[in-house]
Amino acid sequence: MLDNCPEYICLWLGLAQIGVVPALINTNIVKDALVHSLSVAKCSAVIYGSNYGPTINDIAKQFTNLEKYQLPCKTADEGLSGEIDLRTELRNIDPYTFIQKLKFRRNDVLMFIFTSGTTGLPKAALLSHAKYSLLSSTAILLPPNSVIYCPMPLYHASGSVLGVGQALIWGNTVVLRKKFSASNFWSDCIQYRCNVAQYIGEMCRYVLSASDDKKINHPVKIMYGNGLKPHVWRQFNSKFGIERVLEFYGATDCNGSFVNLTNTVGSVGYLPLLLKFLCPMVPVKFDRETGEPLRDKNGRCIKCRTREPGVLIVKITNKFGLLDYEGYTNKEDTNKKIVKNAFKIGDRYCNTGDVFEIDEDGDYYFIDRIGDTFRWKGENVSTCEVEDVINNLIHLNDATVFGVQIPSAEGRAGMAAIVSDDLELDTDHLLKGLKENLPSYAIPLFIRVMKSIPVTSTFKLMKVQLRTEGYNVNFVKDKIYFYDQRCDKYVLLSLDLYDEIMRKTLKL
Repeated sequence: MLDNCPEYICLWLGLAQIGVVPALINTNIVKDALVHSLSVAKCSAVIYGSNYGPTINDIAKQFTNLEKYQLPCKTADEGLSGEIDLRTELRNIDPYTFIQKLKFRRNDVLMFIFTSGTTGLPKAALLSHAKYSLLSSTAILLPPNSVIYCPMPLYHASGSVLGVGQALIWGNTVVLRKKFSASNFWSDCIQYRCNVAQYIGEMCRYVLSASDDKKINHPVKIMYGNGLKPHVWRQFNSKFGIERVLEFYGATDCNGSFVNLTNTVGSVGYLPLLLKFLCPMVPVKFDRETGEPLRDKNGRCIKCRTREPGVLIVKITNKFGLLDYEGYTNKEDTNKKIVKNAFKIGDRYCNTGDVFEIDEDGDYYFIDRIGDTFRWKGENVSTCEVEDVINNLIHLNDATVFGVQIPSAEGRAGMAAIVSDDLELDTDHLLKGLKENLPSYAIPLFIRVMKSIPVTSTFKLMKVQLRTEGYNVNFVKDKIYFYDQRCDKYVLLSLDLYDEIMRKTLKL
């Protein structure tokens, strides 16, 4: 557990060289989630920065034989019981001591990288030597001698693989920042002459929001990452003059990936004919409740038509390193993602859990996570689509959409959480824009106004807690508005109105 620093890279690289599999732990997790992560990775030791000493101290007693290495170490009277000063130990090593060089196979595990944990406890995904090399091949799309700005956390694949991998595998220069800062993004890129920069999740929107109207003369020509929403993409390119955006799709816990080579806004790329044959990646019809692919009368998966959303499944093959499905440390979790006999007896596909559609030109578009899409009034609602409309109406403030259950109603009704610094919201303007841009069934029934929305360390808005809290005004203290169709307005959700909904006396 270390903040971004050169030592972080040297440590995991050195450990891997002597056959130790490092597990890259999210520095934001504490208590039960941290215990879970250390346990599933079967860690026998933990290396941590002195600022994480109290976090480790909270859970250390739950492990009987966990060796603790602190870097840099505090003074002895401040340290944890039984900890080892790693820096002192390293100084005492004879640099000429012979260390046996191990032989590795391409499929040997290089490291464990944890999923973001947005839908539950993090899972430890396996990353092999071959997959690390292949995933870092973004460099072949970058100019020679690129200087890449990497504000990503190094415990995440975007930082440790797609960022640092450009230096380790391809020899490019990577500029690390300890922690992402929207206000310092461009000044850093200018100071260190970065011509390429990484992004993930909501980063680009934060940079847009933090920038004034002055023109910024910066050297960045290419941005690469994932999770860039179309409306932010257009504004970002227009304002900052980015020549090329390499939006990609890939998951630590899955095989296969895309990258957008054509600058098509919103697309994650397309599959050339050869790759369609070598590594089919197919959206198929699926059960909205379970997320499992639907089958036809012959027991085979049903491919989606053009522009029809479906869950993406990726063929598993042992012929190509990137297409091996390496899964998790937990075999049960691994097996849950495998779709057997998808199109013929004996084939195997990985269920990504992500909903995609393909347009007439063959471009792939990410629509939603399976758990985020919901059904209301017999229609499927994409939370990403609704979020994009809301974001355009509220000028780059945070907003997230999810489905909530209502007594006696089938499916889930839409609910949006919107950030407002002064906790005020022009609901008339919002409703007008929603009506102009969305079908009636996709208009959120509830709006919650908040000071902030919790995000993951990779800047993905977290919905699980918001979905659990729902619109219960007895519990939620924020303002909640209800779309009352009797007066065609958003009105404050009072206790009486809440009781009407719960008693099923209000027609929805």
